[in-house]
Amino acid sequence: MIDMEHALVKLAGLIDWSRFDEACGRFYHQKGRPGVPMRLMAGLHLLKHMEGLSDEAVCARWKENPYWQYFCGEQYFRHKLPFDRSSMTRWRGRIGPDKLELLLAETLGVALRTQAVTPQACERVTLDTTVQTKAVAHPTDSHLLLRGIEWLNRLARPHGIKLRQSFLRVGHQARRDVSRLIHGRGHKQAMRRVRKLRTWLGRLDRGIGRKIVGNDALEAAFALARERVAKILAQKAGDTDKLCALHAPEVECIAKGKARTRYEFGVQTSIAVTSARPAGGQFIVGMQALPGNPCDGHTLTAQIEQVERLTGVSVERAYVDRGYRGHKHGGKAKVFVSHTRGITSPAIRRELRRRNAIEPSIGHTRSDGLLERNHLAGATGDAVNAILVAAGHNLRLLVAWPSALLRALFRVLFPATQSAMPFA
Repeated sequence: MIDMEHALVKLAGLIDWSRFDEACGRFYHQKGRPGVPMRLMAGLHLLKHMEGLSDEAVCARWKENPYWQYFCGEQYFRHKLPFDRSSMTRWRGRIGPDKLELLLAETLGVALRTQAVTPQACERVTLDTTVQTKAVAHPTDSHLLLRGIEWLNRLARPHGIKLRQSFLRVGHQARRDVSRLIHGRGHKQAMRRVRKLRTWLGRLDRGIGRKIVGNDALEAAFALARERVAKILAQKAGDTDKLCALHAPEVECIAKGKARTRYEFGVQTSIAVTSARPAGGQFIVGMQALPGNPCDGHTLTAQIEQVERLTGVSVERAYVDRGYRGHKHGGKAKVFVSHTRGITSPAIRRELRRRNAIEPSIGHTRSDGLLERNHLAGATGDAVNAILVAAGHNLRLLVAWPSALLRALFRVLFPATQSAMPFA
């Protein structure tokens, strides 16, 4: 039914699937209903991040694509998914980011076994940081205040709390007025409506607090919402630790100095790629989320340790930008900062000029992967998504590796006819 020369078929034979069973077998119980095969769940997550799809989309395409089913270990074509879509969410939460690093490590192992990347290439890496943006609305004051009013109303209805006034109708009208007036001559009117929204949310919160006082069950039900509403009411424009989203308190406001985007909302993420571009492409050899918005230089040691842990190769040289000055790295790897004078080695100067080559790799993780809009919840979801995005990027390079090898051989054998290559 399928072509055994297909890239996914060959790639499925190169991956050591038993590695996941040995490492994650303790998460499965021997008794009770049989669990979903580890290869199926690992394969679906690799395909999801290779194609940049959601959980729903990857499950729908799995039922239609025989190559995807073969990649995930099926022997016969199946017309129904053997589990519910929500099982992918529970599986990620149960395995955790530490064990999911095996997926990234295995993609690097396949690249090393197929010589798409060499061990020498893993000794010299380029590091940089970017922002893994969260799937949240832009955190304006009027938006957050209105969402707080809506959240408290949603909780009050099922618990039978009769509100004196819901403030929903006037809140939505004030939110629309703010959007209409804030960027024009009516700025003062817009700020007046923002203050009204803050007053209405405070009145609603205090009214609910008076009705639930002394009732432990109701106080527990409203504890999370009232805690975040209180933070929204207390925060000011100059505060550093502001709440940017009610449903995602881990979101941070990060200023990257970009002309097109002054601020990005998510979590800082460190990425490491091979410095020299091998024939198979520039592989990601390390990637991790960094909550707390640390300085770039403070992330260097942890990122190099992750690279050595995943590849099994000691890093000799690390090339970074000027944001890593003052890093105080105490490991064996030598760190070279861009625009540094006094470097006499031609090889190091040549590799340092290639430091900017990491930017296209970051762009591919955003445009082709799922780094741009992370939908996974919590700080754990940020860590899981960063690792899987790197694994998906490497998988795309491995699928394209036979074509890249053919182009490289053609350039060597026929250097004078490169412009006439049909697949150049």
